[in-house]
Amino acid sequence: MNKRLSICYAAPGHGMVSTSGTTRNILSLAAALADWADVTVAFRSLPELEISAAPPNVTLLAIDPGVGRMSNGIDDEATRGVNPLSHLKYFRTVSSFARRHAGVYDLVFEKGWRVSGYLLNAFQAHGTRGAVIENDARCWTEPRRDLRTWMKYALHCTAQGLAGHYSRRAPVIIAETEELRAQLVKVRNIPEEKIAVVPLGVDQKLFRPADQREARLSLGIHPDKTILLYVGGMDKYHDLSPVLDGLRAANPRNLEVHVVGDGEFRARYFEKANATAVPVVFHGRVPHASVPRYIAAADLCLAPYCGEAFYDGVITFSTLKIPEYMSCARPVASIPSGEIQRLIQHEVSGFLFPNTATAWEGYFQAVPDRAELAAMGQAARRSVVGRSWGKTALAYLGACRSLITDDAGSGRPAGPNQSPNSLEIRH
Repeated sequence: MNKRLSICYAAPGHGMVSTSGTTRNILSLAAALADWADVTVAFRSLPELEISAAPPNVTLLAIDPGVGRMSNGIDDEATRGVNPLSHLKYFRTVSSFARRHAGVYDLVFEKGWRVSGYLLNAFQAHGTRGAVIENDARCWTEPRRDLRTWMKYALHCTAQGLAGHYSRRAPVIIAETEELRAQLVKVRNIPEEKIAVVPLGVDQKLFRPADQREARLSLGIHPDKTILLYVGGMDKYHDLSPVLDGLRAANPRNLEVHVVGDGEFRARYFEKANATAVPVVFHGRVPHASVPRYIAAADLCLAPYCGEAFYDGVITFSTLKIPEYMSCARPVASIPSGEIQRLIQHEVSGFLFPNTATAWEGYFQAVPDRAELAAMGQAARRSVVGRSWGKTALAYLGACRSLITDDAGSGRPAGPNQSPNSLEIRH
């Protein structure tokens, strides 16, 4: 008789931060996988203030318990491990984690990080197989002007070389988009046939249409103004400067911009917001469960990515915020790049134009009325209604079906309506 599959979803490059898109991605997928398997999520660190955000049907582990337990709201992947000595020390920690848990799990998923594949390779040395889950090829995009940046570049190249080496030894790589698969083949020399493309899901129970007037009343937002909303990080990848510059130049009437989130560029955006006559409201970080209420209060949601910050100017990852906006029946304004062009239909479910001050000024000079935006929001909702984390989880299992064998004692998990072996995976 088949027993339930046992899965470890490990994120060696990420601490658990409940407001982080990466954490939400991992926990949402893990909760969906738990319908077919016993799932453990292993973050690099588990700050005590964040543990309550985990789904009740998954188990949490810390790969590196020595990392501080108090939350600072920063995800490790973006800020830690640059020092080569720190890397070497952490490699030993990761290897030790794999050795201690060898034989405990039937399947290991490793969330991509600077040295993608290292943890899975350590598990494979003890007979446990799995897949690397990639959302970024981590290509260098910064100018190299001085000794410090050249040293960082050298470390980056070393890490990228190691990631390519270890990833090529993984039996399966799961990429979020077709563009990312092409980039992994190009920059890491991973055989294309090893890479399955599985898009992210949407939590349809949380991100769903809600009453706009009620949401505005609860948040103290004007009931009759056109509200534009941005939710997310404030960094080089998400550039609000052109939005704010275009807003100042066009000076549209009866419009407000609301910003939910935080990041290193917040002070810069706050200064630009103070230079415009149009109200710009910064809400800071809010609990993940409250985000849909802010989306419900909006008329149009923003995803102003900076194409120049990405390798070859192409957004290769699967954006989480756009389908969540759309699932709440809100149109989205973003740039025409990568998967975004397949998500948003221009002037039907949102708007696609370059993220430049000139383009935004032109948009603000002819903003559609609220009724037209609401109709576009309904079209946006229809375009993502079929997305779910359950489908994503089944596709992950389907991509790994050759690794899930009765000989390993795990059996093949059978879903309530669909077996992962019956799924068509894009190779």
